[in-house]
Amino acid sequence: MKRRSVFSKLNNWIIYFLLTAAVAGVVIASIVLIDYLRKEEIKRIELFATAMKYQQEEVINDPMTWDLILQINNTNNTIPVIVTDKNKKPLGYDFQRNIPEHIQNDPKKMQALLRKMENSYKPIELQMPDDNNQYVYYTNSNLLNNLRYSPYILGLLILAYISFSFWFLRTIKKTDEGYVWAGLAKETAHQIGTPLSSMIGWIEILRMENENSEGVKEIENDINRLKTISERFSKIGSVPELNDLNINETVQQNYDYLKSRISKKVKFMLVLPKEQVLIPHSRILLSWVIENIVKNAVDAMKGEGRLEIELYEKNKNIIIDIKDSGSGMTNYQARNAFKAGYSTKKRGWGLGLSLAKRVIKEYHKGDIKIALTEVGAGTTFRISMRSS
Repeated sequence: MKRRSVFSKLNNWIIYFLLTAAVAGVVIASIVLIDYLRKEEIKRIELFATAMKYQQEEVINDPMTWDLILQINNTNNTIPVIVTDKNKKPLGYDFQRNIPEHIQNDPKKMQALLRKMENSYKPIELQMPDDNNQYVYYTNSNLLNNLRYSPYILGLLILAYISFSFWFLRTIKKTDEGYVWAGLAKETAHQIGTPLSSMIGWIEILRMENENSEGVKEIENDINRLKTISERFSKIGSVPELNDLNINETVQQNYDYLKSRISKKVKFMLVLPKEQVLIPHSRILLSWVIENIVKNAVDAMKGEGRLEIELYEKNKNIIIDIKDSGSGMTNYQARNAFKAGYSTKKRGWGLGLSLAKRVIKEYHKGDIKIALTEVGAGTTFRISMRSS
């Protein structure tokens, strides 16, 4: 079981790494593409600045060349441009491109935009014949500004989609596992029921021969116990009937039964409140949970040690602590103790604590956890349920 868990965990890490690498690859590719577009815009502006310089020199006699310069100037429909003199004073509307009208009509806003452009890119200096050099200020187009955030938005969307997919698949897997365990439990109950019916018939025959036989009484007790076990399994997967019962009696009955069957070398103690505690619960299923934990505790103590069940109320919750002096658990074992299929026993199926968790969390709307554990010092399991 441990080996399979290690490989499963390793595979999960590989999947996470590959997905993270894929998301990072998409983000990096988008960033590279945006940087390429930014450099292309810079080249366009440099070409635009050169064309504007030639246009002002008025030394071009070739009509085709002049048309080409005009086309270059007119093709810039996206990149904001402002041409100023050497004192940073805009030269006029004919020397501006893609500037909103409300900014063009407000000198303060115009200067603020010039400062912003200067912080983004170094202005291009135009060497003019009369030494009245001009400067071309520019910044990114609105499209490029919007694209700057797209890699991160895209990365978040991909992560959200992957997270949703994992959640959805995990939910389906849990649902399927639930149906499998429920079906297994019901089939077990059915299989137990067949020989149990025959045993009940034989016990009646034995009682007719010797009604007061000690053996008959013990067999009858075991048959009743098998009936209880069969009933427990049959309730898995069904909605149990929760009745307001005195949980003191439920725990006491469990204690009395278990004490008579566990090793005498185990010092078994029970601590109950003096007043009765009414709480909605299924006595059969809750007894099963307690029995399962107690048996695990006895195994951990190797049949010798101290075992205590304590029932008390705290913050409007009913708490059942089951403490043992066994071998304890490592952090890894404690984290995986309630996972289906995980077991530290060589012949364990890893179903007991998993089903116990289902009984408490899904049927009783409570919680079950390992409250305390230490290697060599024992473990405390804690069951908590809301009091009525």
